[in-house]
Amino acid sequence: MRDRCGPLVPVWLAPGVPATLVVGYRTALEILHDPDHFPADPRAWQRDIPSTCPVLPMMQWRPNALRSKGFDHARYRAATVDALAGVDLHGTHAVVERNALTLVNGFCDRGRADLLTDFAFPLVSNVISELLGCDPDVSTQAGTGMAMVFDTIDAAEGNELMVSALAELVRRKRARPGEDITTRLLTHSAGLDDEEVVHQLVTIYAATSEPLTNLIVNTLLLLMTRPDFGGEVAGGVVSTRDALEHVLFRDPPIANFCMSYPRRPQLVGGTFWVPAHQPVVISLAACNNDPAVVGGNIRHNGSHLALGAGPHMCPASRLTHLIAGEAIDQFLDALPEIAPAVPVDELRWRPGPFHRALAALPVVFAPVRPLAVPHRRM
Repeated sequence: MRDRCGPLVPVWLAPGVPATLVVGYRTALEILHDPDHFPADPRAWQRDIPSTCPVLPMMQWRPNALRSKGFDHARYRAATVDALAGVDLHGTHAVVERNALTLVNGFCDRGRADLLTDFAFPLVSNVISELLGCDPDVSTQAGTGMAMVFDTIDAAEGNELMVSALAELVRRKRARPGEDITTRLLTHSAGLDDEEVVHQLVTIYAATSEPLTNLIVNTLLLLMTRPDFGGEVAGGVVSTRDALEHVLFRDPPIANFCMSYPRRPQLVGGTFWVPAHQPVVISLAACNNDPAVVGGNIRHNGSHLALGAGPHMCPASRLTHLIAGEAIDQFLDALPEIAPAVPVDELRWRPGPFHRALAALPVVFAPVRPLAVPHRRM
């Protein structure tokens, strides 16, 4: 794509949905830091998009920070940032530890597991549910819907499942407030109504459920398949944080995202024109691996775009790193010698234009006895 088109590539996101894919790192930064010319509000674009379009649920307008501009964006983002800032990081560390060890105990004596369904997915679901104040039935429905939206298979149905589940969460929290993200959104000085709270939760859930699950799984795959890297982490030469940063640079769990919708043709970099009324999508994976910027030591280097940049950069990056890092550390402390159960080239990646997600990651290891799990603090 780079050889043929340069940093801006015309693509089809789905049949009848043309877009511009950004594959140049510096071009992406220019666009991400220019919300006036590249607004995130898709309402003018989506008027001509059929409701059956498989990518619409991922890209459509919602009353939240991710899909708004100007005053609305500032209001929604302030509420989300403040709600996330109230998370007790020390307490979250304990929540991840307890959930990780409980899940490992469910399969550690078998000598084999699927790191996706047996560990990463339920761990992320349980931890995020606890932070949101979410009951298991609501969490299961929201997670199922979110996966369908990311896969762009039955995405409209998945969107309905997700939104209705989070609406039920809001209803329950109106009746029974707690010390959680949802309650903080409901009581924030921005005065969000129930629909607005639901769609702030959509953003938080989208930023944590699928991406966080895939970050954990993809990092464990890296540590198993790169003996030099895995050995350095096991030996304490580099940290789990370094392994996470490597994945975020080289193989981010969200490959293409950060959509914007220019109202008029835009000149980028003084050379390239972006057409009006078509989405501009940042290929986070391509930009991070742009030959124009690749090189040098990426450890302790947060210049990747895996979490976005500019006014719409993910506000949950600190929480994401904490949960993923602690989950991996707990897993490797319990089972330090794991290996893929099938050849790596036989692993199957899920469909979808947005995420980088394995369908399964089967592993084998020497069986061990169940571990002691810390009691939940009351």
